[in-house]
Amino acid sequence: MEMQQFYYDNKIVKKFIYATLLWGIVGFSVGLLLAFMFLFPNITDGISWLSFGRLRPLHTNAVIFAFVGNAIYAGVYYSLQRLLKTRMASDLLSNINFWGWQLIIIAAAITLPLGYTTSKEYAELEWPIDIAIAIVWVVFGVNMIWTILKRRQRHLYVAIWFYLATFVTVAVLHIFNSLELPVSGLKSYSVYAGVQDALVQWWYGHNAVAFFLTTPFLGLMYYFVPKAANRPVYSYKLSIIHFWSLIFIYIWAGPHHLLYSALPNWAQNLGVVFSIMLIAPSWGGMINGLLTLRGAWDKVRQDPVLKFMVVAITGYGMATFEGPMLSLKNVNAIAHFTDWIIAHVHVGALAWNGFMTFGMIYWLVPKLFKTKLYSRGMANFHFWIGTLGIVMYALPMYVAGFVQAFMWKQFNPDGTLTYGNFLETVQEIVPMYWMRAIGGSLFILGAVVMIFNIYKTVRKGSEVTDDLAEAPALTKVSKYRTSGETWHTWLERKPIKLTIYATIAILIGGVVQIVPTLMVESNIPYIKAVKPYSPLELEGRDIYIANGCVSCHSQMIRPFRSEVERYGEYSKAGEYVYDHPFLWGSKRTGPDLHRIGGKYNDNWHFNHMYDPQSTSPGSIMPAYQWIIRNKLDKSLTEDKMRAMVTLGVPYTEEDIANAQKSMDEQGSQIQQNLYNDPDFARTYESDKKYALENNLPFVEMKDREIVALIAYLQRLGVDIKVKDVENKLSKN
Repeated sequence: MEMQQFYYDNKIVKKFIYATLLWGIVGFSVGLLLAFMFLFPNITDGISWLSFGRLRPLHTNAVIFAFVGNAIYAGVYYSLQRLLKTRMASDLLSNINFWGWQLIIIAAAITLPLGYTTSKEYAELEWPIDIAIAIVWVVFGVNMIWTILKRRQRHLYVAIWFYLATFVTVAVLHIFNSLELPVSGLKSYSVYAGVQDALVQWWYGHNAVAFFLTTPFLGLMYYFVPKAANRPVYSYKLSIIHFWSLIFIYIWAGPHHLLYSALPNWAQNLGVVFSIMLIAPSWGGMINGLLTLRGAWDKVRQDPVLKFMVVAITGYGMATFEGPMLSLKNVNAIAHFTDWIIAHVHVGALAWNGFMTFGMIYWLVPKLFKTKLYSRGMANFHFWIGTLGIVMYALPMYVAGFVQAFMWKQFNPDGTLTYGNFLETVQEIVPMYWMRAIGGSLFILGAVVMIFNIYKTVRKGSEVTDDLAEAPALTKVSKYRTSGETWHTWLERKPIKLTIYATIAILIGGVVQIVPTLMVESNIPYIKAVKPYSPLELEGRDIYIANGCVSCHSQMIRPFRSEVERYGEYSKAGEYVYDHPFLWGSKRTGPDLHRIGGKYNDNWHFNHMYDPQSTSPGSIMPAYQWIIRNKLDKSLTEDKMRAMVTLGVPYTEEDIANAQKSMDEQGSQIQQNLYNDPDFARTYESDKKYALENNLPFVEMKDREIVALIAYLQRLGVDIKVKDVENKLSKN
């Protein structure tokens, strides 16, 4: 049989490894800064683009798409070539993939701190960047499938199944969740509203975790763990069961993020059922990974690469047991909106994704540079300091979550809330925030040591060259199953069929959950009393979104006695029909805001944004003084309203034509209300007089962002009257 010679493309792998290390440090560092903001709220005082609300989505995007994303590409490009015994189909597409992805990351790093965001968790980037993501992702997929079609290895190894499922599922998730109507170059509105938007977002959000942070890493596990241990995968049959059951079940579980919300009960219950079922395939994968190391435990004790991988797989097992448990309604009632969820997420991110990436890089770099790791001692130090960092991060957050939940729900004998002031719970968990910051610092310390170790390894290694390899050409065989060939063995040599079947498996759950919610009108009953936002309130809502207020405040009161007592009547689906996008939030660092309208006067809101501690002693909210200084941009208001009309919001032509007049009238009323505070009146008039006397520009208070934000906050939850809400449910 004639052997063919070819070269593996190692240069693209090297580029993605370097990008992984760079963006990893950036993402971890921003996360650490955010952790310290809980302890020193005004550490970036006065700098809008360094505020918590704007940096939080930057942190999540940097860790997920920059650090983890580049690690996925590095591992896939290395393993795919060797599993298929061929070079990537196109060096050009590989490089477009690399540079396009880095430009997307840079665009995110610029736009998010400047307040250009859709506010949808893990999907905050605005529409031009969304389009770029789709294009670059398709480039990656085309290159991968093209490479598979020109392979020299007949059967597709299990890792490749996971790579293919990742490609098609992430494409579907990203496209459908990112359907938005542009208003300007960096402003858009989700085509979905309220409950529908929430369902689509968490169908995406949960499955971004599933198919970006999990399935590709399972593929990497199936390749790199056997390679590092020099052992075959424990069970081929288990890998088949693991793959098909995981991709089919995972896609149904998104609604468990919306339990006790305004989402229809049938959708919530479907999410619970499939979430519990997820334990079986998830732990099947964990067991397959750990048992691959059977007989190699002496090597595990000595080899830092395997140590990282063992802890990574264990972290995966812990997170995928905890996730289904959190989807049980009685557990979710305690955990949701608390720091328990922060602990859960970071066990997966730091242990599973972080440690698997570290182990992979420690194994790859010496191979790529034809040398040995510079210092095994440093790698071991990184392992232990990183493990300690994870423990010191996660455990305090679990404790904080329990403390928050039980303090929020505790009642006195007379039926009043024991801790009626939300800030009492915040102050109680500050020591846990200190421990989290220390744990995060240790984790970053380990990553810095790793970068030095990799740098020294590269310096003493050889120049990166493309590896020479040889393999026989793939000979044609019957397209039908041969004698003794199992159905799955036949499918493994049919990449297009495998991809199609995987796509069908992941689409079923999404279609069953989302289509009825979007199409069946009775799922979201309208409430006649609920009206669209006024032009000024619409602008205020956009300011709320731009400054990331949804990162710390929910707008979803669940039907619990404690929440109704604390915040007011529980939230109804019909109250959100004009919300593009929804703003239910996923964490309560501060109290829920759905019934905040009318609870405080305009002066309170003004002072709260200027100096939160002045109105709420002990608050860890930073000041948002630029909102008070900034002039409100009203140039796009009419365009925003027309976009809303396209999306089904019933603004009339008269409403749009009178938008500027309406904003001026409502803004003037709020400005007049602010004059009730003598300190405000005195300071405002003094500033105005000084500006006029010195011929300096002066913006009337009614034309500033703060007034629009106050208008929006005062509108929240005031449309319905509790006693009338039941008989106001009807179709509009």
